[in-house]
Amino acid sequence: MLNTIQQFINYLNYEKHFSAHTIRGYQNDLAQFSTFIIQQFEIDSPTVISHQHIRTWLVNLMNNNIEPRSVARKLSALRSYFKYLLKEEIVSNNPVAKVQAPKVAKKLPSFVEEQNLSLLFDQKINQNEEDIFSNDFEGQRNRLVLLLFYTCGVRLSELIELKTTDFDSYRQTIKVLGKRNKERIIPVTKELNQEIQKYLILKTQEGLNNEQLFALSSNNKMYPKAVYNIVNRFLSMVTTIDKKSPHVLRHTFATHLLNKGADLNAIKELLGHASLAATQVYTHNSIERLKNIHKTRHPRA
Repeated sequence: MLNTIQQFINYLNYEKHFSAHTIRGYQNDLAQFSTFIIQQFEIDSPTVISHQHIRTWLVNLMNNNIEPRSVARKLSALRSYFKYLLKEEIVSNNPVAKVQAPKVAKKLPSFVEEQNLSLLFDQKINQNEEDIFSNDFEGQRNRLVLLLFYTCGVRLSELIELKTTDFDSYRQTIKVLGKRNKERIIPVTKELNQEIQKYLILKTQEGLNNEQLFALSSNNKMYPKAVYNIVNRFLSMVTTIDKKSPHVLRHTFATHLLNKGADLNAIKELLGHASLAATQVYTHNSIERLKNIHKTRHPRA
């Protein structure tokens, strides 16, 4: 079974061009399923797996307090795996077709309020009246990381892969390589344009010469955990929301655009979504905001 899983992973990597993050997720979920099937049923071939085996696995996951959302994601990975096996004629039927995913409660995307981000980018820390971001290379890099997430709505993997040559200061754009190697051009604000140019001067002065836009002080490429820690650290200064991640800033980018009247199709293109359905989740935040305004401002609410 491990051989067919590896074939599937290679297919996702070289033919479908899925992101490294997505591929790791598929690989982990399928390896977990394979281990369970071997241990519980002594089965090592996908050709003899039935829907009963899969249901037993799902029950085991839920008995171990795995969240329904995570269970649904693991089942989705398994469904894609068997669709691939069907296509390659390795199996004659898809046992996942008879299995229903657990119901997942819909969650509104978390986002940071506008005034909190204004506090982050424009104000000083109250205790000692020092700038939130230091003026050295690391401080300005950290500020730029947060600013780029918020003003461009890029994904974590996209930000890490940005190269210096992807930034066009004359046209005020940045080229992003998204999922499945799909390129998109995102406009850059005047403020961000100036911040990037200022940062590139500091980067050169530090003697950092790698091709990536964002670098560590060691001249190595930024890695996901380092970026996550930067975002978490600075958002913790200005907001109490539970999640303080790069993806929350992506949600914030989309929500603030929508609240200011931006067209949903335009937001879809900026985010690099394949379908409008993925973008429509942000309309719920907008509706909730309108409900709250009506409730707090209307005299008869």
